Amino acid sequence: MIIFLLILFGFLGGIFGGMGMGGGTMLIPLLTIFLDFSQKVSQGFNLFSFLVMAVFALIIHFKNGLVDIKSVIPIVLSGILFSVGGAFLATLVDGKVLKIIFGVFLIILALIEILKLFRKNKINN
Repeated sequence: MIIFLLILFGFLGGIFGGMGMGGGTMLIPLLTIFLDFSQKVSQGFNLFSFLVMAVFALIIHFKNGLVDIKSVIPIVLSGILFSVGGAFLATLVDGKVLKIIFGVFLIILALIEILKLFRKNKINN
């Protein structure tokens, strides 16, 4: 049963990650809620799977001309810099606190998307 769930969660994370929506947004809650992985283990799992999935998604997006190299460079450089800081910070913070931070992050994202939807509907009506 666990293998089936891991494959299912990998499928869902891959779909979302391949579309550029962040597979970890889906994968981390699935691993922590349904398989009782710790937040830190789930994040490590997500980071490793993201590397593999991102390579294949990048190849496809690059072939389709959807990657603007000039715009990507500052994002990549700042992402590298701050990911080192974030990884270091994650080792210092308790797993329960990380869960709360991640949960608040997801709630904020959901609220922003709901507000966008209402604004879009208001403009179209």
